[in-house]
Amino acid sequence: MKKQWVADVSLLAVAFVWGATFVVVQNAISFLPPLSFNAVRFWLAGIFLLVWACLFHRPLLRLVNQPVLIAGGWMGIWLFGGYALQTIGLLYTTSANAGFITGLSVVIVPFLAFLFLKQKPTTNAVLGAMMATVGLYFLTMNNGEWSVNRGDLFVFFCAISFAFHIVITGKYASHYPALLLTIVQIFTVAVMCSILAVLFEEPTWNHAVFARKEVWTALLVTSLFATVAAFLTQTNFQKYTTPARVALIFSMEPVFAAITAYLWANERLSTFDLIGCSSILVGMVIAELPLSLWIEKRRKNELTL
Repeated sequence: MKKQWVADVSLLAVAFVWGATFVVVQNAISFLPPLSFNAVRFWLAGIFLLVWACLFHRPLLRLVNQPVLIAGGWMGIWLFGGYALQTIGLLYTTSANAGFITGLSVVIVPFLAFLFLKQKPTTNAVLGAMMATVGLYFLTMNNGEWSVNRGDLFVFFCAISFAFHIVITGKYASHYPALLLTIVQIFTVAVMCSILAVLFEEPTWNHAVFARKEVWTALLVTSLFATVAAFLTQTNFQKYTTPARVALIFSMEPVFAAITAYLWANERLSTFDLIGCSSILVGMVIAELPLSLWIEKRRKNELTL
């Protein structure tokens, strides 16, 4: 129980870091194209982790084998899809919207875990996911009408990719060292972003771009904190909890994104946004309540009457 509590708090910290970086990334990609930004971000993170491993965990590197490369590569593919689609979506939608729509992974994960890991969703997870869905619906309301722009659509597919990443991480995290899995998946993302950036984006590699405070600050924050620290934490602690629980904890990410967008980018939340945010929080509370245990206890009490 203590390990699960520590895991939950650690993953909540990860959700905060990810939520707080939406505004930072959105500012940076106005100067550096999204795939190029992610390529530099993940190369920096991968190199940092590799140097760290060589200095302090060299014996661990001897454990690198084909199964580790396959597991980390598979995780990296879904991670790439999530970040690529999310960063492109930020070109066309707000930080708050991107954060909340990314939270759709909360709804998707329990069903993916059931399909691929045969983990039946708990009553708590289903009710919490339903409440989060209601909240996400209100967050896509525009003047009382439901509407989705191009950026929202990109981020929706990003949510699907992140949901797969959570499930795949849950499958492999307990079988292989967290550091090795993190290094492999990060380099996988770096390589894939680099290839697609060369193929589909105009080259913007010049000193003027990287000299801008918005760009180098975003690269440092996202590579060291939102990538290295965050994915080491997720890969290490997810083994002590379930994919559905991780997804519900990560549903706090859009709440943190909205708060930081309000504080740093002056993005205002409408009435519908506030309702949606509140619904997600209620969904989190419902998911954490021991509802299934309460129902079982009540049934036992009825049988004894």
